Amino acid sequence: MKLIIAAIKPYKLDEVREALVAIGVRGMMVTEIKGFGAQSGHTEIYRGAEYAVNFVPKARLEIAVPDNLADEVVETIARTARTDKIGDGKIFTLDLKQALRVRTGETGDDAL
Repeated sequence: MKLIIAAIKPYKLDEVREALVAIGVRGMMVTEIKGFGAQSGHTEIYRGAEYAVNFVPKARLEIAVPDNLADEVVETIARTARTDKIGDGKIFTLDLKQALRVRTGETGDDAL
């Protein structure tokens, strides 16, 4: 099993979710986060005063999938979330040692 963690632009979330459901992803966790990378924030003007925005809003997706679906999930997120502009995000793939469905006690791929 793999755990895929992706940070994407928030307005791309619905589009990415729909694309993932279409390839068979049955669930995910989403968190609103803030961060910075190459984008390093930006400046904005509010009521005539300029101020720095050091952290940019992102959506964090956490998706547990069987090994055979992991590459397709990563490719789908990358393709769907891409805007070709700085700040499109990052995707990380981690090995997932164990999963357990609390309600039924199922483990491994059956718990996903």
